[in-house]
Amino acid sequence: SYRETVTEETGQECMSKSPNKHNRLYFKCAPLGDELTDHIDKGEMTPRDDIKIRGRVLADDYGWDVEIARKIWAFGPDISGPNLIVDATKAVQFLNELKDSVVGGFNWVTKEGVMCEENMRGIVFSILDVTMHADAIHRGGGQIIPTARRVMYAAQMISEPRLMEPMFLVEITCPEGAMGGIYSCLNRRRGMVFEENQRPGTPLYNVKAYLPVAESFGFDSDLRAQTSGQAFPQCVFDHWQLMPGDPMVEGKTRDELIAGIRKRKGLTPEMPPLDRYKDKL
Repeated sequence: SYRETVTEETGQECMSKSPNKHNRLYFKCAPLGDELTDHIDKGEMTPRDDIKIRGRVLADDYGWDVEIARKIWAFGPDISGPNLIVDATKAVQFLNELKDSVVGGFNWVTKEGVMCEENMRGIVFSILDVTMHADAIHRGGGQIIPTARRVMYAAQMISEPRLMEPMFLVEITCPEGAMGGIYSCLNRRRGMVFEENQRPGTPLYNVKAYLPVAESFGFDSDLRAQTSGQAFPQCVFDHWQLMPGDPMVEGKTRDELIAGIRKRKGLTPEMPPLDRYKDKL
């Protein structure tokens, strides 16, 4: 399983029209930043926090605009996930009527991103402007939810989207003679050693490394084979890390990884084109 994220703020505002062409939504998206994403993941910032206190923290620690920081509509997916939708509009009428529909679309989108329908992580969507039909019948959920979904997909697609992969923290205990086997085994699997220290009073070493979960299948037996059974690995999930490679241009990431995930989920192997989601005026 992977996560989808963005690395740049959207350069232009994205607009989508509703199926009946009477409502328009204008959105942008931006990356939340690793620190804030981890805060939300650990539960240090939740939708149940006091709005003013949370707004203050966002403004002081993360440089947000106070007005916008107080108008966070929802966290997603699943009520408390590490994505936000904020209301950055100025003086729009009937906006609260749309709130439930837009949040519904937002939860749908954060559950299934545009690249390969994986969960999103670390994205903040801002509502910039809304033009609506004056008649309440023409702006029901059936018109707004799909539109919100399309405009968020469009914003994600033009903000340098990337995939994140899960990383294991591997702790290996081994004698000194087995160190070479550990390094060669980790290097073959894109692992990265970040700490090694000797246990005082014993000939054993403790090695800590990060290893992508995708590469960890068969790691155990491979490591034992390399070190003739002297090293004992212990894996626990640690964090999500950006994957190298742009999924929007030709290359291994797009043609093998994303096409493989999409095929497995029964989608078309190619990603949908941008103009399916982003409308012209």
